[in-house]
This record gives sequence, C-alpha cells and structure tokens, in this order.
Amino acid sequence: MSDSLVEWKNSKNRMPLIVNGARQVGKTYIIEQFGKEHFENYVLLNMEMEGTLREFIDRDLTPQRIIQYIEGLKQQKITAGKTLIFFDEIQACERALTSLKYFCELAPEYHVVTAGSLLGVAIHREKYSFPVGKVDELNMYPLDFEEFLWALDRGLLCEEIKKCYAANEPMNKGLHELALQLYQHYFIVGGMPAAVKTFIETDSFLSVQQVQHKIINEYIADMSKYATPATSIKINACYFSIPSQLAKENSKFQYKVVQRGGTATIFGEAIEWLKQARIVMKCQRLEHGYIPINAYMDLINFKLYMADIGLLTLRCEMPLQTILSSVDEDNTFLGAMTENYVAQCFAAKEYNLYYWNSEGKAEVDFVLQKETEVIPIEVKKGRRNRSKSLGVFAEKYKSPYSIRISAKNFGFENNIKSVPLYAVFCL
Repeated sequence: MSDSLVEWKNSKNRMPLIVNGARQVGKTYIIEQFGKEHFENYVLLNMEMEGTLREFIDRDLTPQRIIQYIEGLKQQKITAGKTLIFFDEIQACERALTSLKYFCELAPEYHVVTAGSLLGVAIHREKYSFPVGKVDELNMYPLDFEEFLWALDRGLLCEEIKKCYAANEPMNKGLHELALQLYQHYFIVGGMPAAVKTFIETDSFLSVQQVQHKIINEYIADMSKYATPATSIKINACYFSIPSQLAKENSKFQYKVVQRGGTATIFGEAIEWLKQARIVMKCQRLEHGYIPINAYMDLINFKLYMADIGLLTLRCEMPLQTILSSVDEDNTFLGAMTENYVAQCFAAKEYNLYYWNSEGKAEVDFVLQKETEVIPIEVKKGRRNRSKSLGVFAEKYKSPYSIRISAKNFGFENNIKSVPLYAVFCL
C-alpha cells in the first residue's frame, strides 16, 4: 500500500485519492505515516468530528476557500505539493465527497486523500453524488499471510516460500513445518493490524481475541448507526449466520438459515450492506468455466465469507487447541475455515471470487482466470486430499493444470500443482 501511495503522489495525472477499506483495517495509520514521511506537513480532518468544517463545506465547495478555512481552523499553512490534506471518515459529509470533483478540476496541484470505512454504505444508502472519473481509488484489506510474516520479522522465510513456489520445488522439511505453524497462528490472529500488533507485543492469543471482540463490537455499532433499526437487525442476523452457513455440507448461502422463511427480498439489502462495508466477501457460483468466466456467473447462488479469518475464528468459538494441535485435526468445520482463509488471500490480491459445482456431482472451491487460462483450485485443511472434482472440471473445460492447496509441500503430479497453505499469497 505504501508503494501505491507514493506512486499516486508522483503521478502527473494525479486526482484526489479515496482509500477504501473496512473499519480498523489501518487506513488512517498508513495515510498518516505517508503524510509524515513524504510531505513537509499533513492536515488530518476527521469529518465525523469536524462539525464546523462540515457546515462550511455544505455552503461552499470552492477548493481555495475550503483550504483557507482549514488553515484558519487548524492554524497550519497548506502549500501545494508540500502539504497532504487528509479527509478521514468522509462518509460523514456528503458535500466533502462532492468537493473532490472541484479539487480535481480547479485545484489539481493539491494532494488530497480521503478515507471512509463505510463510504460504500453511505453512497449506496444516501444516493451520494459520487465524483465519477474525478478521483483515484485504492483498496485496503487486512494483512495477508505474507504481510503477517513480515510483521513478525520473518522476511527470510517469506522469501524462501516465494523461491520454492517459483521453482516448484519442495521446501526444507523444517522450514515447511515452521511455516505451517505460523500459518496456524495467523488462523487465530488474522490480519487486522491491531490484532497483529497485540500478538507481536504480548505473544498471547487471549489478548488478541480481546482486541478482536472490540473490532466486532465496532462493526455492530456501525450496523446500528448507518442503517435503519429494521435493516440493522437483518444485517446482524446475516453476519452472525456466516459460521452456520459455512458449517453446512453445501456452504452456499441460504436465507432460511438466517431466519425460517427468509428470502432474498427480505435479506438482500442486508447482505449488500455487509459487502459494501467490506465486512464480508461474496463468492459467486459459476455456471460454466469458459472464458471470460464472469460472463457465466450465477447471480442467485453464492457463498459468504468473513473478511478476516481471525474474526471468524473468534466468532465461531473454535477451540484454539484444535487449530494448534495438528493440520490433520479431524474437524469438518476447519475445512470451511480454511476456505475462508484462501478467500481472504485472493480478495487481498483483488481477484474476483468464484466457485463451481455441477449438479451435486462435483464442486471446485475456487476458480481463477489467468489471462487465457481457467484454473480450478481445491482447498484442503490437511494432508489428506483425494478428490475427483478437479479432474472433472479440468477435463470439461480443458484447464492446462489444476491447483490443490493443502498442508502438503510444493510439488507437481498428475497435472496438479501442490501449493502449501502458507503459500497462497504467491498465487
């Protein structure tokens, strides 16, 4: 993300920047660090708290007068090219979002960056006038496993994983087992920056889960704050049904699991809210594996995953010793959680999430399109990984090879590329 921000700063065609991401994913922190490291000064404006600024922008959208007002408000000189102007929680002020259009057109020399945890929700709900074509956008996600390793000062292990993936050669057995152990830790800690920071400082999973409880409570508070009471109840119900949805033999999202008699009409808006808030990830079913795969997307059937594996581990109350005891632990739900982990890794790379099944005879957990190739991917929680589904898909749609993600080491056999669970970030 830091590299992307620097690239934006130096771009000749730079427009005001919107950084999207769920609450507590680290947007404010990374933008403030960017301001400190790459500008002479920066001005932080939290639009939830800046009531007088909101009132001023409601009356006047002229960039120069907004800048003059901010200088008086914050007693800071704003200089084009040397000052970063940061509007945080911009969803709290619709007119501030609209002002980005005029910063783009009338004052492009200024560096303006914005963030909003629930910007997508606000736009969807209030029909905000989004400055289409007048802003740049970046997306932030929870830390993936690679970033988790770097945070733990395991950069050399990270490089070794990349090296073995590129060469398609097994990793040293001791390093393989170490990487699997750290993967298990990530399963519990997840990628929310505050949880990772707490783990590094305390080495305590219980302390981590206290932080995660606070994050989930903030999500619940947002559901009440940014939705009507009736919709808030439905959002809560959908969110807390995810472990039950994933526990089913067929993990396709079913409205009746949320509530008896539930339908898309009743709960569709709630699911869209969760998706716009980036609290969940939606994985659509594919009817066929032809190119382009998004043309064969089934709009009705889908799976829902939580955006962070650590929050899922907390929410489903999976005993930590079950996760830490063995990668071959005989627990069916661990398989569903492993799928969630892989979905999170793919989402961080901004891959669209798809799965495929065929009349109940075969199911492929994920399908990726890599240029002109369609690759089926199977996910297994341990080392036992026999399945016919990959072969069925590969034969039907002429896939050049398949990928199996499991606890096994790197390898290639029977046209199946074996990728260890800890190396998903390499895909």
